Amino acid sequence: MCLAVPMKVIEINNDMAVVESAGLRREVGIMLLDKVKLNDWVIIHAGFAISKLTKKQARETLALFKEGDFFG
Repeated sequence: MCLAVPMKVIEINNDMAVVESAGLRREVGIMLLDKVKLNDWVIIHAGFAISKLTKKQARETLALFKEGDFFG
């Protein structure tokens, strides 16, 4: 099963970013999106940011993941 996860951008270095969610940090490619900024929320899939979303949308999605016990 593939899953796309909302994560917050905490660092940007050219076409790469460090993102964080649920205590996990990952380095991902951001070259597929325009104008990614610090503190943006993005959907991560297969190591790439594929879409932006609002903080509210991210919280709602993460709450659904937690309800479904995706994070243990």
